[in-house]
Amino acid sequence: MTDSSALDAEDRKIVTLARSARARNGVPEGAAVRDETGRTYVAGTVALDSLKLSALQTAVAMAVASGATSLEAAAVVTEAETASDADRAAVRDLGGAGTPVLVAGPDGTVRSTVTAG
Repeated sequence: MTDSSALDAEDRKIVTLARSARARNGVPEGAAVRDETGRTYVAGTVALDSLKLSALQTAVAMAVASGATSLEAAAVVTEAETASDADRAAVRDLGGAGTPVLVAGPDGTVRSTVTAG
């Protein structure tokens, strides 16, 4: 478990944004990513008949669509114990293997930090 108070302000921000997206949209997961310029992209789970994306995949897609060329960090708020392999792969594709992925529970408490690698 990672002590949320030990996170820097920018990492706390993306966890808070991810938690807000989950709650606001009533979806299973919320996510946020921060690009190389400090811009953030926030998303929830997409569950359409024709398109299924996790919140983290959606946030990465939003960053790419907005012109981001790299990621500094990612956060996902989920009931799951860790970020899925597919989520980590999406972060890795844009941010590289060392990009930290903060995994928080629905209450916003960061359970772990894994790398995209």
